[in-house]
This record gives sequence, C-alpha cells and structure tokens, in this order.
Amino acid sequence: MTEQSALRVGTGAVAITTATVLPVFLLGALSVQIGDELGFDPAALGVVVSAYFGVSALVSLPVGKLVERLGSRRTSRIALVGAAIAMLLTAGLARSFGAVVAIVLIGAWTNVMGQLSTNLTLARAMPRARLGLSFGVKQACVPLATLLAGLAVPAVGLTVGWRWAYVIAAGFALLGLVLAPRGADPEERSGDRTADRATVALAVIGGAAGLGAASSTGLSIFLVASAVDGGVAPGLAGLVLTLGSVVAVVMRMVHGWLADRRAGGHITVVAACLLLGAAGVVLLALPGSVALIVGTVLGFGLGWSWPGLLQFAVVRLNPTAPAAATAVVQVGVYAGGCLGPVGFGLLATHLSFAAAWVVAAVAMLAAGAGVLVGRRMLLRHRAAAASRREVAAAS
Repeated sequence: MTEQSALRVGTGAVAITTATVLPVFLLGALSVQIGDELGFDPAALGVVVSAYFGVSALVSLPVGKLVERLGSRRTSRIALVGAAIAMLLTAGLARSFGAVVAIVLIGAWTNVMGQLSTNLTLARAMPRARLGLSFGVKQACVPLATLLAGLAVPAVGLTVGWRWAYVIAAGFALLGLVLAPRGADPEERSGDRTADRATVALAVIGGAAGLGAASSTGLSIFLVASAVDGGVAPGLAGLVLTLGSVVAVVMRMVHGWLADRRAGGHITVVAACLLLGAAGVVLLALPGSVALIVGTVLGFGLGWSWPGLLQFAVVRLNPTAPAAATAVVQVGVYAGGCLGPVGFGLLATHLSFAAAWVVAAVAMLAAGAGVLVGRRMLLRHRAAAASRREVAAAS
C-alpha cells in the first residue's frame, strides 16, 4: 500500500464514521433547543437516545455478517446515504416527540453499518504497522462528532435554528460518498470462522465495555443539559463539551499510536482508562466551573478514550472476520448506550444530575474491573487453543 492510498483509506474512514454517528450526538447537544420546541425533558431525551442504541444492539450481529458478506465498499455507502436521509427527515418531519423517536429508530442501523464497514476496510487495507493508529483515528471520529455537535449549539442552534444543523450535517454525510475509500469487495472477505473467536470472552469484554459506554454516552449526551441546570449559559456549556471532545479526539489517536509500538497489553490499557476516567466523571457531580472543566477533560480524556484501542485489540485477535468479531463487542457497547441514557435521564429527572454522575462513575469503575475479568478469560482461551494445536501437531 502506498502512503497516498493509506491516507485515502484513513480519510474515508473518518468521514464515514463521523457522518453516521453524528445524528445522535446532534440530538444531545441541541437537546435544550429541541426540547423547548417539542416539549420533552431529560428523561424523554434519554428514552430517545436509548431507543437509538437499543436498535443498534439488536442489529449489530446481523449487520456484522452482512458487512462481511457484501463487503465494505457497498455497505459504507449505504450507511452514508441512510444517515443523510435520517437527518433530513429529522429536520423536516420532527414536529413531535413521537416523530423524533420514529426517525431515530429508523436510522439507528446506519451507525452500526458505518462502524463495522470501516472496521473491515481498515483491517484489510491498512499496513499492520499503522493499524493501531488507524483505529485510534477512526474512533476519534465519535468525539469529533460530539465536537461538531457542540459547535452547532452557538453557531447554528442559537442563530438560525436547530433544524438547519441537521440539514448541514446531512450535506456532510453526502460529501462522505466522495471521500469513501474503495473498501473490500465481497470476494475479498474471509469466512466467519466462529471457532477462531473467543466468543464468550469477547462477550464478557463487550458487557464490561457496555457499562463504560453507558457512562460515556451520558457524558456526551447530558453534559450540556447538566451544565445549564447548574447555571452555566448554553453557549458556554456547548464550548465545554467541545473542549472535552477535543481531548477525547487527541487521546484516542495517542492510544492508537502507542498501540502500534507495544507487543500487547492493549486490553489492560483499556481497563486502566476506565478506572481512572471514573474520577473525572464523579467530579461532574460537584458544583463550580473548575469541577466541570476538570471533570470533562478527565472524563473524556480517559473514560472515553478506549473504544478504538479495544476494537484494534479485537481485530488483531480475530483477523479472519474482523467485522463479525467486533460486532460481538459492539452488542455490549450499544446495549450500554441504550440503557445508560435512559437511566441517567431518569436519575437526573427524579433525583439530580449530581446523583446521576455518581452512578455513572460507579458504572465506569465496574466496567474497568469487568474488562480485566474478560482479559483473563481471553488469556485462558488462547492458552487452551495453543495446547490443542500442539497436541494436533504431535499426533
């Protein structure tokens, strides 16, 4: 692969991932303006976001198999067009809370397909020496989407209206069709060799990652609403969200760069990020702008910096079917995205935002511990597989 083609693949992965995840984060960043017009509170916002990730969890495994079967060239473009249509429908037809829910449910699959198709493209097209960095850059697109959503609050939402933010984002998704890389054709895929995957260990890691995702999703979705509730102006709250997103973008790329220079231990680093990130999340329960800024930087910089590293580790362990393997972990991540927002929204509505942040920090601590348990199971699985190969070779 030439440097130019590697750059094209990476640029396309950034465009696809950002465009397909942008709809849900726009909803969170613009929640104050959308809620004022359509009449829903944080609990209702949590229901909408939870519905989005709930559908994502349900379709993750079948979409992963579909991506392996059709190839990433087709599926990445299908995802971009689907995301653009969903955002245009939101801008034009979201006149009630029920309409928002319906559009979210219809468009949730586009994020899943965008994520898994880019996983397959990177696994097939990127040189091994840059695979970790490419996954770090690709997953940096998620906080990049949050960054763009945060900027949309003062730049668009508070000026010409929140609906135009969705129109602009839809145009960005269609632009992604031009930037999308060639991808993998169906005939380039490998078979879905389930026996080669430590499925139970991956499921445990996915469940733990789901707890981390539940906390992280609350961080990105409710940070603006929480800050406004604490007396911060909406524009400033959007800028704080932007700051946290910048830190997350940088840290995800740093993790990927370092992963290419390590022989292993990637899952242990994921666990450490979750355990340390919980300290930043709990700071958000404290009053004052200093706690808000420090908690946001730590919560995003550590507690939300691990997804690219985790996907990289899974792809390295499962090179025969990277989309299908990462889909197993993504089920847990999306399930966390489903349960986290509704739980956070209910806690914030019936107790307080401070109580919700404390619970989110505890969930992040549990996630770090769970990832370590899954890692131990994975090591046992690999040792047993190596022993079976030795016996087969000797017989």
